[in-house]
Amino acid sequence: MSHYTLDVRGLLCPMPVIRTQNKVKELQAGDTLEIFCTDPGANSDIPAWCRIMGHKYLDTREQGNDIIIRVEVGEVD
Repeated sequence: MSHYTLDVRGLLCPMPVIRTQNKVKELQAGDTLEIFCTDPGANSDIPAWCRIMGHKYLDTREQGNDIIIRVEVGEVD
């Protein structure tokens, strides 16, 4: 299991989800991805995407203006 980060700060919907999806395609099941974003919509969009795509939403925290969302990669087709 490895840990990765993705910086999508400054991007608006739907780009944080699209970039997250593209990054996850490069990862292995069990890897974790920490997504740094500023779009408040990502708070609901990324967890919803995880449910649909079979990935595990771990948590969200805020640090200054950043929203940091952690996900665990599920089985990638």
